[in-house]
Amino acid sequence: MAEKEAAAPEAAAPSGGSGQKPILLIALAVINMLVVAGVGFMLYSGKKKEAAEPKIEQVIKGEAAAQHHEATEEKEVMGKVVPLEKFIVNLAGSKGRKVASVSMELEVQGEHVLDEIEKRKPQIRDIIIIILSSKTQEQVDTREGKDNLRNEIKDTINSFLVQGKISNVFFTEFIYN
Repeated sequence: MAEKEAAAPEAAAPSGGSGQKPILLIALAVINMLVVAGVGFMLYSGKKKEAAEPKIEQVIKGEAAAQHHEATEEKEVMGKVVPLEKFIVNLAGSKGRKVASVSMELEVQGEHVLDEIEKRKPQIRDIIIIILSSKTQEQVDTREGKDNLRNEIKDTINSFLVQGKISNVFFTEFIYN
């Protein structure tokens, strides 16, 4: 029996060490559950974001609607165009040696201004001839010079129009020698 008693304390010692194993297993299980819960939350929030983002079909429909809106808006923005006869003028400072040949069209907004332009065409042509013949070749040589000329013509004509305004001047031909 003494042997049994001696063996019992030896057997009791290993069982005392195994008492810490369940605490370690419980801690690992808790950590594992927290990791699984964290991954699950990340997946859930990712799916929620994905559901909030527009689908490709929605993007395509939205883009088509925007293009349709822009196309109809362009039609509304572009006004009627009134062509004018060709202008042939001597450029300033050339003593008749430099000649400009210019064709242009006036863009107008609204139908009512078309009648006024037709009635005032001689006055409009006169103003344009005076403006063109006051320019030197150096003044109309560059793009900036042509833009300034375009704005000057538009502003001068708009200053006496009553029923509407010219929104743009287009040069369809601009030749000088």
